[in-house]
Amino acid sequence: MESDLKKRFISALQGRPVDRIPVCSVTQTGTVELMDLTGAAWPEAHSDPEKMAALALAGYEIAGFEAVRYPYCLTVLAEAMGCNVRMGTKDIQPSVMSHPFFEGPEKLKVPEALLERGRIPTVLKATEILAAWTGGKTGKEEVPLIAGMEGPLTVFTHLAEVKNYLIWTIRKPDYVNAFMEICTEICIEYANALFDHGVDALCMPDGGIVGSRMMPPSVLENSVKPFYKSLCKKVNGPVILHICGDVGDSLKTLSECGFEAISIEEKASIKAAKEAIDGRARLIGNVSPSRTLLFGTPDAVKAEAKQCLSAGVDILAPGCGIAPRTPLANMKALVEARDEWYEEKE
Repeated sequence: MESDLKKRFISALQGRPVDRIPVCSVTQTGTVELMDLTGAAWPEAHSDPEKMAALALAGYEIAGFEAVRYPYCLTVLAEAMGCNVRMGTKDIQPSVMSHPFFEGPEKLKVPEALLERGRIPTVLKATEILAAWTGGKTGKEEVPLIAGMEGPLTVFTHLAEVKNYLIWTIRKPDYVNAFMEICTEICIEYANALFDHGVDALCMPDGGIVGSRMMPPSVLENSVKPFYKSLCKKVNGPVILHICGDVGDSLKTLSECGFEAISIEEKASIKAAKEAIDGRARLIGNVSPSRTLLFGTPDAVKAEAKQCLSAGVDILAPGCGIAPRTPLANMKALVEARDEWYEEKE
């Protein structure tokens, strides 16, 4: 049984016994309260490595999560590939404003010196700062470090726009394969750089199209699964797939790709998800980030968290990125719920 936070988290990811189910967020953790307490606020914390690191550490030091997770958006690779990005405000995340390859993949390629483009150097520098702290060199204990990054589907839709992706799956499947091949290569290079700089795991929010039920099962099986399998095989560390929406019908296929864990929203049933995954990956989730964490009370958070624990999640977490205006008390209630759940079982 593992009790050190980092060892506990890795053990849970690998499906080994743990003394307590880890509690963390594998999705974004920056909130306005944490920004105010640390002096590290958006949008500066998206581009300043010291502020990015300070805000990330607050999720552990102040909110009590048992992992450190950064950065706070899904636009880093898009920007590096030429998309214009609106950097947002203190409570609005960055967003992609242009799609430079909307006409097709003819000019698309993996750039030379990808890791020197856009904000990638910022994230890698923040990784070094955080890895020294979470690895015990400057911090008090070893804490798991989770980096977030776009997956190939998200990069694809940023570069070419969602509607083109959906049209091309029917009319131009060769376009889809060309985009997915390049976008997967980009993701692999960036992912391995993050591991080289010291992260313990990656969370790859991807495939919102999958959860929206706009993607036919045949497309998932033939045009997404092979690239996910390639990514999992070539990335030098554990990868968590996060899927928004009701992903129930797709979980069996997704769990066959090689991800260590799959993070699900509250729209997906934990019981049904565990049956679909059938032990091929661990399950993370799925306290509602809006209905419960943002608008609920600490007691409501605890009640829903205990339901997730009883249903069998391997890691207790919000079902998606934490809304910036989420009360700190509700974030703290997640760990409190886990502790109370074990006390009530004794």
